[in-house]
Amino acid sequence: MSVDQLIQKIKEKQNPSVAGLDPQISYVPAYMRERAYREYGKTLKGAAEAVWEFNKGLIDALYDVVPAVKPQSAFYELYGLPGEEVLHRTIRYAKEKGLYVILDVKRNDIGSTAQAYSAAYLGKVDIDGEQVEACPVDSVTVNPYLGTDGILPFVQDCKTYGKSMFTLVKTSNPSSGELQDLLLGDARIYEKVAELVCKWGAECMGESGYSSVGAVVGATYPEQAKTLRKLMPKAYFLVPGYGAQGGNAQDVKNSFNDDGLGAIVNSSRGIMCAYKKGDWKEEAFAEAARAEAIRMKEELNSIL
Repeated sequence: MSVDQLIQKIKEKQNPSVAGLDPQISYVPAYMRERAYREYGKTLKGAAEAVWEFNKGLIDALYDVVPAVKPQSAFYELYGLPGEEVLHRTIRYAKEKGLYVILDVKRNDIGSTAQAYSAAYLGKVDIDGEQVEACPVDSVTVNPYLGTDGILPFVQDCKTYGKSMFTLVKTSNPSSGELQDLLLGDARIYEKVAELVCKWGAECMGESGYSSVGAVVGATYPEQAKTLRKLMPKAYFLVPGYGAQGGNAQDVKNSFNDDGLGAIVNSSRGIMCAYKKGDWKEEAFAEAARAEAIRMKEELNSIL
């Protein structure tokens, strides 16, 4: 199972963190942007190529420190077809470097549309009898709020192709409680979703004892994380909200099990934009990112 591969990489690096690759153009050092604009102009292609150079530098600096990267598709779709091509180029390069790739797409729909989304990211596409992989990622994020029939195609492809998924349960954004915290009988909606995650994940158990159907649980809600850890003992947590969004190591501690496993903590801006803090020069953006990733690793390990 894919979750076993993730856990193995976490153990090898002794690092339960994932570097988010959400590269807004303002994050890219000015000298890189200017170089891309000279060749391609201030166009979608120019922006996408600047992002690619930035991503490649980050991956080169991080691949032996972090076990995984998490590109957020929106920041590539933003630049149209050139951005989409750079997203796939980034995924392939990260895989070549031995990284586990979680694609943050938060997809969901029903019927044949859900099947198409799942085939695009987790499964394979049937082209007149030929099975072709469209996007070679290890995992995706999914939105469960259309119910079971919007999730089962992803679960089936996790089983068939050895992939994983992280289901939105309690997200890190300030307004998440508007829906997720509503009472439904004697439980919050996020607790009801957690029950479904356990149900969906029962068919996708790995040798590690964890399921390939995981959960997104924000670092900004540590008390809810404590509850959800008890409700989903076999689900791996993807934990956003660390660093720039305000979460710290103590906040994420509740997302882990007693074995020191069970969660992987994401930092995006904190790592990508580390060069903007302190006395770093733009040209040292990769070294700054590596230093921040090592600092984060040490901080997380200190509480486990």
